[in-house]
Amino acid sequence: MDQTALFKLSYGVYICTSWDEGRPVGCVANSAMQITSDPASVAVSINHGNYTHKCIEDTGYFALSILGEKSDAKLIGTFGFRSSKELDKFEGFGYRVRGKLPTLDDAIAYISCKVIGKMETPTHTVFLGEVIDCGNLKKDKPMTYAYYHEVLKGKTSVNAPTFIKSEPAAEKEVWVCDVCGYEYDGDIPFEDLPDDWICPFCGVGKEYFHKK
Repeated sequence: MDQTALFKLSYGVYICTSWDEGRPVGCVANSAMQITSDPASVAVSINHGNYTHKCIEDTGYFALSILGEKSDAKLIGTFGFRSSKELDKFEGFGYRVRGKLPTLDDAIAYISCKVIGKMETPTHTVFLGEVIDCGNLKKDKPMTYAYYHEVLKGKTSVNAPTFIKSEPAAEKEVWVCDVCGYEYDGDIPFEDLPDDWICPFCGVGKEYFHKK
């Protein structure tokens, strides 16, 4: 079975958010879709291991911030590869409460939902949400998962529904971020990068990188 056939399915890139006793939390989601139009409803797939999953279960609400191609890539590094249980992911990023839920300013649109149903799989819960608020924030092309991989050279989190274990090995010297998996293979040797250089995805320093 060639699982790369699944790559042909279309995905976006979203930040799924909720509340943790008044504290905003969130994680990256790439499997979301509209289910009905009247009343409007959407579904999103969240890994059981994500802390945001617990918060959606506890509150019964979630929101999707839809990222655009010009959205800060650090949003994906922070929300996709770090845990809300240990980190305030919203620190340094603008956000507002829209439709009772935290939504990010650096998104092209948001959708706030009340959970009205769910479907369980061995690893993920698909939450069905009735839309209680939504709106456009700025003009930009929606970021697709293909754009994230091919243009931003981003990696897939192990908690993502689209994660596949085997990935092509690099042919030249590559340095990998221990936090988000970003791979640096630029023209400037890694050792020669400035001491204050940071990962373009999650913002950690050079000390968090190892040679692949």
